[in-house]
Amino acid sequence: MQYNSQNFLVTKKYAGYRLDVYLKSVVEKISRTKLKDLIINGNIKLNGKNTLDPDKKVKEKDKLSVSFPKPQETKIIAYNLPLEIIYEDEDVILINKPSGMVVHPGAGNKNKTLVNALLYYCKKNLSEIGGKLRPGIVHRIDKDTSGLLIVAKNDFSHISLSKQFSDHSIDRTYEALVWGYLKPLKGFVNQKISRSNRNRQLMTVTQTKGKRAVTNYKTINVFRKKDIPTISHIECNLETGRTHQIRVHMSFKGNPIIGDKSYGKNKKVSKNVNLDLKNNLSNFNRQALHAKSLGFIHPRNGKKLFFSVSRPKDFEILLKKLKKYSK
Repeated sequence: MQYNSQNFLVTKKYAGYRLDVYLKSVVEKISRTKLKDLIINGNIKLNGKNTLDPDKKVKEKDKLSVSFPKPQETKIIAYNLPLEIIYEDEDVILINKPSGMVVHPGAGNKNKTLVNALLYYCKKNLSEIGGKLRPGIVHRIDKDTSGLLIVAKNDFSHISLSKQFSDHSIDRTYEALVWGYLKPLKGFVNQKISRSNRNRQLMTVTQTKGKRAVTNYKTINVFRKKDIPTISHIECNLETGRTHQIRVHMSFKGNPIIGDKSYGKNKKVSKNVNLDLKNNLSNFNRQALHAKSLGFIHPRNGKKLFFSVSRPKDFEILLKKLKKYSK
């Protein structure tokens, strides 16, 4: 990829600014989100050294070099992929996304995403606010998380839904299987989340910087038996919707989600455990997290709508085996 470089010298006026805020102040016609991406992807040099921290404070006379990728023509291919549509009208579509499907094209995932499927199904009837790579996309769920996701078919509905997400008035409930049992069995996690300094692709709990994140949870069932690691079936309701929020908060509490390769490791299962259950636990190759319900105010008529979907097959099978072998 070809780049254009631009150099900056920090003046006294901007001393103490966060790196991303400073760049937003001096670089024209580029969003703060895009600037953060440039920082995270190593396109920024501070005094000759790469910096990957958008929160880093700049000082007077600091020298910054920014490499801007030259714009490339973006063309998303429409694919005829199966979509499980839960609800649809002229303004919105609710999709039950399977685990393993990426929501929109990005690095390493340009085709066969949810957006590619939506382009085929909806033709041009999707909102354009999210840009060429994210038509109709108001919010996301992780690739390996299953469940409900709402899509905007026009800009009017996109603006309304975005405000509901911003106001935290959307009702979102998830189910998860986690290691151990939560103390207390019902409660909430109120811990800020920011991007990890060790791995910029991951998030982490922080005490100072970061965005407010609140996850309410309750325990549905606890599976305990000799030779079987304690596992809890929980339900989480989001007050905020930060990247990887439930996964990060559960890991922070010491109860990582089963199958989560980024925020927790599967525990070793005793050789005395039933082989059928042992294989299911060992081979569950995604985080056991499912977006089970979604409630929102319809952008056009103002009615409160609420939808829920069943657990996917892999989640249901593991849950049944836990119930069977922990009796």
